[in-house]
Amino acid sequence: MARPKDIGTAAETAVVRALRRLGFPHAERRALAGAQDLGDVTGTPGVVWEVKGGQQTKHPRPSDLTIVQWMLETEIERGHARADIGVLVVQRHGVGPANAHLWWAYLQADDWISGYGVNIPIRLLLADACTLLRVAGYGQPLPKEAA
Repeated sequence: MARPKDIGTAAETAVVRALRRLGFPHAERRALAGAQDLGDVTGTPGVVWEVKGGQQTKHPRPSDLTIVQWMLETEIERGHARADIGVLVVQRHGVGPANAHLWWAYLQADDWISGYGVNIPIRLLLADACTLLRVAGYGQPLPKEAA
């Protein structure tokens, strides 16, 4: 049986590979930073990525409370990193590492609808989250016809 750390490493590696294909070519796994965790992925200025994989994400689907707790963890890491956006990426049941672009990505609504205190999670596919981030100026710019 794989250790939790190995499972986390595999999930983070899958997300980094997906991010590189999705307009974040400098994405790489971040070394552990101890109490002042800065997220699981680096090389994406302005964006912190927290990745959750393995059994905790699959059986059963994570509860809403679990997602809220993971979002709070992501927000703490975003603060440590002084990043603009925090993204929680959660592996989906039945969707393996080769298809990490189809894993769930959660963002805070208030990051996109500022000034209203709408602090609720928005869930979309990682590929779609990357498109949204690129339209907002993060990562590589989208081609004109795709924007």
